[in-house]
Amino acid sequence: MRIAVDVMGGDHAPDAILEGSLDALPLIEPDDRLVLLGDESVIGRGIEKRGLTGDPRLEIIATSQIIEMDETPVMAVRNKPDSSLVRMAQLAGRRGNVPTCDIVLSAGNTGAFVAAAMMTVRRLPGVYRPGIAVTLPTFAGPVILCDVGANPEPKPGHLYQYAHMANVYAQRVTGIREPKVALMSIGAEETKGNQLVKDANKLLRTDRTLNYVGYCEGRELFDGKANVVVCEGFTGNVVLKLAEGLSAGLFQTIHREIAETDPDLAPKFTPIVKSIYRKHDYHEYGGAPLLGVNGICVICHGSSVARTIKAAIRNSIEFSRHDVNAGIVEAIAGLDPMEEGAA
Repeated sequence: MRIAVDVMGGDHAPDAILEGSLDALPLIEPDDRLVLLGDESVIGRGIEKRGLTGDPRLEIIATSQIIEMDETPVMAVRNKPDSSLVRMAQLAGRRGNVPTCDIVLSAGNTGAFVAAAMMTVRRLPGVYRPGIAVTLPTFAGPVILCDVGANPEPKPGHLYQYAHMANVYAQRVTGIREPKVALMSIGAEETKGNQLVKDANKLLRTDRTLNYVGYCEGRELFDGKANVVVCEGFTGNVVLKLAEGLSAGLFQTIHREIAETDPDLAPKFTPIVKSIYRKHDYHEYGGAPLLGVNGICVICHGSSVARTIKAAIRNSIEFSRHDVNAGIVEAIAGLDPMEEGAA
């Protein structure tokens, strides 16, 4: 297995990305390769500092350009062909039927990563638009939310396919045999929601291959109503970042309140609070796969730190082992023809 990492992408690149990549070395097999793309001198110094010079599992691909987080995605991909992100995406492209790298991973510009993947990796047969599926930790168990940013203006058929793709992901990776699938809306009633939601709901209601439970309101996302929640990318991204900020804020507030109420109790509760926080910390879940592309493209949070990258590499290996893409192709092929204009 060959895993490529964009070392120059992310708010804390290159140091945190390189550190997390090297921390993940014990997770890969002796015959596997970790391909690091970016500034050759920076990567070389980092490897030398860790005493890993000459490690046969490491490979460096030197690149001369960097796509910044605020650049326009498509223009950046076209204007910076020697950027670490574009070169990395090209490694997931097929040479015949075999990719140069099995997994590609970046914490850089999400829009540019999606654009590069669409141009080089292409879509799986039958897929209209890829979607980013993130795992949200909740007290009721993990929830797969799709899409969280790849497609902010989808059509009903796109949401319909997201439901099937995320359903396969939930089954094969989280081990849920019959995931409950819901559609994000502003109310539980069938009359609620915009036209996009209503049209997608009609498609899902008539599909007997899914365990579709109807609409899911924002407050129900964390109470176990569904294992898979589908929405358009704009809303999904807002929900994701709201959840991350709220989680961090709540745990900080709890810790501060305990310390102010009884300073003597704080040392006793601190390990418990930290343990619970780790279970609900997005850094522990690493990256999110771009479902629907003909390869394994893992998108990490822009604020990823070393442990985020390590977790992302670990989870991407699991994704590969469960052959999620084969399941998606099978699920999409079995769909009924979509209504005119739905896709």
